[in-house]
Amino acid sequence: MSGTQWRTAAETTAMIRDLNDAFRKDLRGGKLLLSSGIIAKVGNETAALLRAISDFDHFSADDDPCGEHDFGCMSWQGDPIFWKIDYLDADTALGSPDPADPDQTVRVLTVM
Repeated sequence: MSGTQWRTAAETTAMIRDLNDAFRKDLRGGKLLLSSGIIAKVGNETAALLRAISDFDHFSADDDPCGEHDFGCMSWQGDPIFWKIDYLDADTALGSPDPADPDQTVRVLTVM
């Protein structure tokens, strides 16, 4: 029996949200992608930007309609910064079959 058969939708969303929040804190079990614009903008301050993303908690129904904490828009040094978490399978070739299962999911945080 797969893990999704015993979970309600609310439980699955809560699990995904918790995994996303934890991933933003330490980036373990996933990958980080920075756009060339972000690299040029932040330079030596990448750690400070990642700390700000980790601390981000201004989720609203407008930018987080599914409640998964997988997207954020924030200001960094006066410029808008967007970040997004995607869920890939273990081979990072396709989407994850179950984003609530960390054994089947590689999270990818893209900052742009």
